[in-house]
Amino acid sequence: MPDTPALPLRRLKKRAQFLKAARGTKVARRGFVLQAVRVGEDSPGVGFTVTNKTGNAPARNRIRRRLRAAVAKTGGQLAAGHDYVLIGRREALNEPFAALVEDLSASIRRIHKVERPDKPRKGRAGVEVEP
Repeated sequence: MPDTPALPLRRLKKRAQFLKAARGTKVARRGFVLQAVRVGEDSPGVGFTVTNKTGNAPARNRIRRRLRAAVAKTGGQLAAGHDYVLIGRREALNEPFAALVEDLSASIRRIHKVERPDKPRKGRAGVEVEP
């Protein structure tokens, strides 16, 4: 766990916020997909999506609750000025909670490792790409 206290989290509510995050960086794990995008806010924003194909309403709500609890455990790692969207998968129901938290923590680290502005990104042909 980080030594810094967690920033207050904003809740993403508008469709445009979710669509913007979908255009950002993505990391897929067994129980969820994490999407992140840089925004001009002071605190991190978090949104949750669990589609109908993952199960019935109680299953979807349980997935959402587990993801919310995992974010609460790793909230200190969320960076200010970013919006995060967690897309729940059915496997989040059976995954041990500790593994879910570790996957989320590793996903957050990976997203911010990829997003270094000092290192130029390369496209498919090896040509530098503008961010």
